[in-house]
Amino acid sequence: MAVQDEIVNQPDPSSPGEENSRKNLLQKIRHHRLFWKGVILFLVLAVICGVLVYYEIQSTVYIEDSTITAPVITISPTNVGVLEKIYVTEGDIVRRNQELARVNNVAIHSKVAGIITKIEDTPGMVVGTQTPVISMIDKEKLRIVGRIKEDKGLKDINPGQQARFTVDAFPSETFYGTVEKVAPIARQGDIVFSISDKRQEQEFEVTVEYDVDEYPDLKPGMSAKLWIIR
Repeated sequence: MAVQDEIVNQPDPSSPGEENSRKNLLQKIRHHRLFWKGVILFLVLAVICGVLVYYEIQSTVYIEDSTITAPVITISPTNVGVLEKIYVTEGDIVRRNQELARVNNVAIHSKVAGIITKIEDTPGMVVGTQTPVISMIDKEKLRIVGRIKEDKGLKDINPGQQARFTVDAFPSETFYGTVEKVAPIARQGDIVFSISDKRQEQEFEVTVEYDVDEYPDLKPGMSAKLWIIR
């Protein structure tokens, strides 16, 4: 029993320095493992992001040069006379047949419901039947119109395709629409030269319609970016 007690109570031959060395080694191994786990996780995320970017490029046609617009309606008097009063200001939303102004005490009415975009003249001026007094747009005809070079995916765009877009005024929001039409001819006067071989590159307009009631904050003239789903 005495021998047994002596063996049990014998002190650990390891010195405090050796114990600290073992602890430091274990810590280094743990840190090393954490480092490589971080590297592997980063590489996995990078691959996933690369796949997503590749899929995005392959599944959409990107059109950077896009604008919210609508055909402009000009309103003129039916007779020559003095513009007496104007009842609206730029930005006003008007209903169909609403009185907008008076010339020689004859009312000028809006042709459609829409938004006043410009007041062309001031009261007291003499205006004629060919003189635009007020300009407006039909709110229901607001569209996104994008310009795309013929070699940047134009062949993959057709009416009916789904589209999404963003506007500079609301960069964190995404909006959705449908391709309404693709211009059958290139824009006149917008010839772009390819740097590589000086060839002429034509630009075409792509029109996307969207629900104007769902997106009431979108205004004519806002800059947009378009993605057409292939």
